[in-house]
Amino acid sequence: MRLGMVLAMVGFGAGLCAPAGADEAYQAEIQEWRDAREAGLKAEDGWLTLVGLFWLKDGPNRFGSDPSSDMVLPKGSSPEKAGVFTFEDGRTTLRLEDGVAGRIDGEPLGGPQVMQPDTSGRTVLEMGDLRMYVIERGERFGIRVKDKTSPVRTGFKGLKWYPIDEGYRIEARWVSYPSPRPLKVPNVLGETEIRPSPGHAEFELDGQVVRLDGVLQDTASMELFFIMRDRTSGKETYGSGRFLYADPPKQGRVILDFNKSYNPPCAFTPYATCPLPPKQNWLPVRVEAGEQAYGAAHH
Repeated sequence: MRLGMVLAMVGFGAGLCAPAGADEAYQAEIQEWRDAREAGLKAEDGWLTLVGLFWLKDGPNRFGSDPSSDMVLPKGSSPEKAGVFTFEDGRTTLRLEDGVAGRIDGEPLGGPQVMQPDTSGRTVLEMGDLRMYVIERGERFGIRVKDKTSPVRTGFKGLKWYPIDEGYRIEARWVSYPSPRPLKVPNVLGETEIRPSPGHAEFELDGQVVRLDGVLQDTASMELFFIMRDRTSGKETYGSGRFLYADPPKQGRVILDFNKSYNPPCAFTPYATCPLPPKQNWLPVRVEAGEQAYGAAHH
């Protein structure tokens, strides 16, 4: 077998043959997941709408389509002088210019507004087709800008995938740590984030025993998150690697379905702040499953 430790379908034990139609059901499940993946990208708040990222400096940060603005927004989507984000002591306050309309949580903005960052609730400014909010990355704060009319969104032609292969749905051994370990995860900003890792998965692929360290998105998360590279990265798949989520392990086993591996946001926009695979998650084998490269690489 090309893959080791394969679970044919949930509920079928080793040595038992899946009944007729089981493969069709699995194909339909993965296709439904892929359709949802594309729909999320194309949504009005999806990653295809991301058109800007501006790091805040202390004091006023003026924004609008005027080229002299601190934050230059797309022409036609914003007034020349739209407003100002004032950043002081880690807090961002928004004020729009007189006559400029904006909404917060669907309600008209009537005066200065404190903007909560994405790490603590995320306050979103709606201004025409634009959506703007604060992101916090390490010690830096920035304004992320999304545009429903982004050319990347309007010109989206769909994703490219490997054929669905049930052999890439792997039941791996899960090695749990007594308590989550801090795992250093690099990102495209050249920084290193510390994420909690509850353990790692071990499995056989192309005759080699390999492992993937999983992390949690936050301390309250139960879902496992894997950031990986393999020998297809930079060739058929996105160069910086791919993402994969998995349900919590049960009885020392975890299901890794590489048919659901997908590109990070940085594959579609240069304004994302994606994590990169830690060195131990650079697999020495090819994983010919999941999402393939899309257009020109950004990172």
